Amino acid sequence: MLTKEPVISIKHINHYYGKGILKRQILFDINLDIYPGEIVIMTGPSGSGKTTLLSLIGGLRSVQEGSLQFLGVELYRASQKKLVNIRRKIGYIFQAHNLLEFLTARQNVQMAVELNKYISQEQAIAKSEAILKAVGLGERINYYPENLSGGQKQRIAIARALVNNPPLVLADEPTAALDKQSGRDVVELMQHLAKDKGTSILLVTHDNRILDIADRIVEMEDGLLARDSQGKVKQLGG
Repeated sequence: MLTKEPVISIKHINHYYGKGILKRQILFDINLDIYPGEIVIMTGPSGSGKTTLLSLIGGLRSVQEGSLQFLGVELYRASQKKLVNIRRKIGYIFQAHNLLEFLTARQNVQMAVELNKYISQEQAIAKSEAILKAVGLGERINYYPENLSGGQKQRIAIARALVNNPPLVLADEPTAALDKQSGRDVVELMQHLAKDKGTSILLVTHDNRILDIADRIVEMEDGLLARDSQGKVKQLGG
């Protein structure tokens, strides 16, 4: 059962790139709520504004117009310090797994745990090993990325994103570099862990093979949130 308070609440977001005569609107009047434990998949063609919206939700860009609240905290006009604090509460998974090649699987995950200065190194190691076992890499804890497959590297990235039990995970094309079976394994793992821990997931993808894991599908088109699978359809060009 979804609770009434959304993890993310977006109201009337507009976003622009460039200045002066080069200024161009990228997002138009975006309204979206995401609730605890909900998996929302965002689809749409390249250039439709998906990654821009994801970066605003993740505190990676500043909100220019409208309201964007994360756990009730307003990000419009937020200071850089507040944005940094917000980013620490969000897990990120990207198409490129962004692992450090000179660190083992455990050390890559452990780096995320150690952002919390109240956790000892022993606790950090234990948490890292536990989440790697949960994603099926118990036998690969001390392997370096170069000795792992693409699917295994992406599992480490998922472990790193989820190790601190964030209320929200943002995933940008997490299956794009994976074959069909690896991609399926990865999203089912995300689905299982999200439901287990009540984590919300917003996943941007072009991969139609994984749409069935979503509680809801939203579609971006020309900077507009064009369609919502719960039956809300907004007029384009309005």
